[in-house]
Amino acid sequence: MTVMRTAIGLMSGTSLDGIDVALLRTDGEAVVERGPSTGRSYDAAFRRRLQAALETAKTMGERRERPGDLAGIERELTLRHAEAVRAFLAENNLAPSDVDVIGFHGQTVLHRPNEALTVQLGDGALLARETGIDTVYDMRANDMAHGGQGAPLIPAYHAALAAGLTRSSGKAVVFVNIGGISNITFIGSGGDIVAFDSGPGNTLIDQWVEAHAGIPYDQGGMIASEGRVDAELAERYLGHAFFTDPVRRSLDRNDFRPPEGADASLEDGARTLAHVTAAAILRSARHLPERPRLYVVCGGGRLNRVIMGDLAALAGVEGAEVVAAEAVGLDGDSMEAEAWAYLAVRSLRALPLTFPATTGVRAPVSGGVLAKDVLAG
Repeated sequence: MTVMRTAIGLMSGTSLDGIDVALLRTDGEAVVERGPSTGRSYDAAFRRRLQAALETAKTMGERRERPGDLAGIERELTLRHAEAVRAFLAENNLAPSDVDVIGFHGQTVLHRPNEALTVQLGDGALLARETGIDTVYDMRANDMAHGGQGAPLIPAYHAALAAGLTRSSGKAVVFVNIGGISNITFIGSGGDIVAFDSGPGNTLIDQWVEAHAGIPYDQGGMIASEGRVDAELAERYLGHAFFTDPVRRSLDRNDFRPPEGADASLEDGARTLAHVTAAAILRSARHLPERPRLYVVCGGGRLNRVIMGDLAALAGVEGAEVVAAEAVGLDGDSMEAEAWAYLAVRSLRALPLTFPATTGVRAPVSGGVLAKDVLAG
């Protein structure tokens, strides 16, 4: 008998922009019933603290360390997530007892797959106490302990969604998540799954416009739309060995750095980096076992019309279609948070979160740490 669970997923991505919250009812396998979702933005002061935390975390050599003020930031981050959950429950007339589990991603501040080191700030036990809901967190570590890259984790959820897409029936489809780092999940015409990080997503553009215009991101691609592609600058990124290396690996936001201020004007820099984001996806797709016919795009990058235009043009040359998640009845803003809810249920059932063809792990493994709501026993 299928056991359905109600889960809340919480996602705070590498763009450092805020918390995505989503509700899901699922058996952790093929049955997915998507519920309401919302987002809560971080204020500028807290974003600056998170940015500083990325620098502090570079000194870490062990994932339990909390040098500098990382412990304080972790506590504040967790309390902000707890407040986001409480507000979400109130907005949707739900009680903590209506939710079986929270899937808590936390904030990645360091990811070094070659050293089997990944750090996500977030105190799962504190979140469980504050919300009164059992919480699954730290879902990447077990994959790394078994030889995996620790990312991407979303492919299991993408595969469940793909099964319900009539538009993808009989076609090879790729889910593209353009967050701070972009990643792709390939579901072949025969149902096989391959996934990996595909290159820089929004992070370079965000860092570029924040440094040169004092704004956190290029809304809708407005700045990029005023510039032109600098071919030499673009090739500095697209010529990176990451794109030709036959061994796929997960990325840290520090693997690709933004241009220097003298490299381009504000507009040309944003335009070039938007092109790099799109072209990186297609270059990485060359490593797939079959040419995709449909790209379904989620994440904040789908709202940048310049990225989407370049991606559609490049994919069109290969006979593929590019659509935003909403065009196939999905929610491109909440998909990552939904995935963390789905993965939390899989974790409760000890089902695999990752697979050899998604993270390079030696064999399919589950993961996550369960923090029980102590008040509920």
